Amino acid sequence: MFRKILVAIDRSPNGKAIFNEALALAKVTKASLMLLHVLSSDENDSPQIPTLTTLQYYPLDRELLEDYWKQWQTYEEQGFKLLRSYTEEATNAGVSTEFTQNSGNPSRNICEVAQTWGANLIVVGHRGRSGLNELILGSVSNYVFHHAPCSVYVVYAPVTLKFEAHIINQTQVVH
Repeated sequence: MFRKILVAIDRSPNGKAIFNEALALAKVTKASLMLLHVLSSDENDSPQIPTLTTLQYYPLDRELLEDYWKQWQTYEEQGFKLLRSYTEEATNAGVSTEFTQNSGNPSRNICEVAQTWGANLIVVGHRGRSGLNELILGSVSNYVFHHAPCSVYVVYAPVTLKFEAHIINQTQVVH
């Protein structure tokens, strides 16, 4: 059975569902958890590196770089805060938990940490990209599923959340 579960967490709305699924599995199997957050420009609220378009209007200067660096440090600290919060919740539930935060490509990072840590299972979320979006942007869960050194459990966004968001959007249009 599973003894070491790697949980790939991001700051998306599905992040809490991913953690909850992994925590439930760890409780049942008496496994330990490794929570992983990968700092990446793919994450919605990550600071964006100044692009060529930006640089046409704002020449690359020290102030622009300092602003980016401050945003990155805030982003990094928010990631640590999230990991500490989940670690505390899991520990209070009686599950041995540790965490790490890396930067780089989330897909490869997840597989590398799973290999190095000796994970028996990876729990990862699925954003719901399909078709052309998945082809162009890629899919972390798809990559992990095909390259992981162990079993992979994919947590899909709850259907009710998608449905509720659709209703909320329709309600806002009506008003």
